[in-house]
Amino acid sequence: MVNIRNLDPSASPLDYYGSELRRLREEVDLTQEDLGGIIFCTGSLIGQIETARKVPTRDFSERIDAALGTDGLFSRLVGLVLRSQLPTWFQAYAEMEAKASYISSFQAQLVDGLLQTEGYARAVLGVRTEEGLDAKVAARIERQRILDRENPPLMWVVMSETVLHQEVGGEEVMRNQLAHLLALRRREWVKVQILPFEAGSHAGQLGSFNILRFDDDPDIAYTEDFIQGHMTANPQALREGCLRYDHLQAAALSVEDSAARIARVMEERYGHQPEPDGRTVA
Repeated sequence: MVNIRNLDPSASPLDYYGSELRRLREEVDLTQEDLGGIIFCTGSLIGQIETARKVPTRDFSERIDAALGTDGLFSRLVGLVLRSQLPTWFQAYAEMEAKASYISSFQAQLVDGLLQTEGYARAVLGVRTEEGLDAKVAARIERQRILDRENPPLMWVVMSETVLHQEVGGEEVMRNQLAHLLALRRREWVKVQILPFEAGSHAGQLGSFNILRFDDDPDIAYTEDFIQGHMTANPQALREGCLRYDHLQAAALSVEDSAARIARVMEERYGHQPEPDGRTVA
């Protein structure tokens, strides 16, 4: 059945995307089924996206651009659409994260979102409800694109060893996630250190936090509670955050020894090492 719901293009990036898709499809005299056949999907999916009932992926957008000859329009729009799917309170941080030249992250319980595989992110984001899960996962994948750009931020992550042992999504998901962390060694701008159990009491016991540094803007410290996130450029808060991070780096294993610890846990807890799946998320 053809979807004919009218949209207000100014209501949201998703509504604008859908209205432009319908306008340009009709401009070349294609039905939803025609366009679906060209890009190897159903006409129903085209209709759901045109009526803002489903969130498009980047792959879908690239295929639409090729089919309609739109010179990358939908590939550009999809970034705005996916960012709009992030929690409202998180969107401001995501915008700053994309501008940062240096990201320092301490993670006490989970792999940092920029380093998560799709399977791991799906398990994390779907723990309470699976409503809108595909869109949430796609939004996290989109965030990770900052690590693939020509001039990516330098990212340094310290993770508690707890993260390696906390089984998220099952053994296969964890094998792939730890293999992905090991594969990141090929990226000179991403460094991972493990804070081992034997470190004992440490400066991150109050919880996870990030520090963003910029070339032309004030640095920012970021923390989260179970309701929302908190950003601050307060000099005293930044001083405290930087001091805590320095202590965590000093207590953590070296990058090389951290990789060895990851490999050991992967083998002992989750079986033989698979090939990394190469797909990461947000």
